Amino acid sequence: MKTQELVLNYLKNHANSSSKEIFEGLHSIVSYATIKRCLSKLLNENHIIQQGNAKNSRYAISPTFNLFYPINLDEYFSKEIDEREIFTEYNFSLIPEILQNVSLFTTEELTLLNSLQNNYFKNVTQLSKFEYQKDMERLAIDLSWKSSQIEGNTYSLLETERLLKDKQTAAGKTKDEAIMLLNHKDAIDFVLAHSDYFLFLNISKMEELHSILIKELGVDRNIRTRRVGITGTNYRPLDNEFQIREALQQTCNLINNRENIFEKALFALVLLSYIQAFSDGNKRIARITANALLIANKYCPISFRTVDAVDYKKAMLLFYEQNNISVFKQIFISQFKFAVENYF
Repeated sequence: MKTQELVLNYLKNHANSSSKEIFEGLHSIVSYATIKRCLSKLLNENHIIQQGNAKNSRYAISPTFNLFYPINLDEYFSKEIDEREIFTEYNFSLIPEILQNVSLFTTEELTLLNSLQNNYFKNVTQLSKFEYQKDMERLAIDLSWKSSQIEGNTYSLLETERLLKDKQTAAGKTKDEAIMLLNHKDAIDFVLAHSDYFLFLNISKMEELHSILIKELGVDRNIRTRRVGITGTNYRPLDNEFQIREALQQTCNLINNRENIFEKALFALVLLSYIQAFSDGNKRIARITANALLIANKYCPISFRTVDAVDYKKAMLLFYEQNNISVFKQIFISQFKFAVENYF
């Protein structure tokens, strides 16, 4: 393992350490002079931050680099909930400060995404209106199915297709499962019918989408006014209605001020889930809003069809607990690639 990785791994688990503590903590497998040079390089690259001067200097992973720090999911979740060291509270500096000036994608990642988008645009221009609608219908079915499956819905993809196309419910399934799937399709149809509406994002538009997604499911509409818990984590979302609304507005501002469409969509996916603004349906509204942003800007929408539901949830929990987007970003990239190569 390279010295930089050794130092970063150590600081990940031992924040605010001195150079001597790092040297000793690594059991002197590299020289002290090498540690000092490595720290200087990491500071120049904004991967770490320094507090104090000279002999009083202490180092920690920078909040920006922490977003992208590579984390092994299996290793991370091998620890039980109460054993993991996490950010238990909502990070008030995440949206207005840390994410404000950061680029979510590397140059290589953007090259790939832009190349895929160019292929999508070229393919779409060669389709008739009927052909485009047929492919969009197929994607909408896949998205409705997978988004619902992530939430625990037990309909198969074939059963979902029968329900959405022929209104044929599946035997042995609950009424709420069918309603959840039908609501997804209604929300997607709304986005397609009003695509320009989502060029600019605001809270009322998200509330409108949420109302469609939770229709007839016994879920409260609009911004929640009571506390919610999240299964599988000790992260606690905001419980103050005014703070929730402020966080949503910050998210809208962040998305609206970005030029890169991929960043807009990824911000929507992770932040709307992170804020948990509604009593239920937060990940669903995140996925539909992300697609609304893609469709409004004539980018290929994403069905998430091949993502493993457990992997999706783990990637999201990682963002809740560590504000780390590395795994979820790879899910986004792989699913955009799948969409371009398998639809339209």
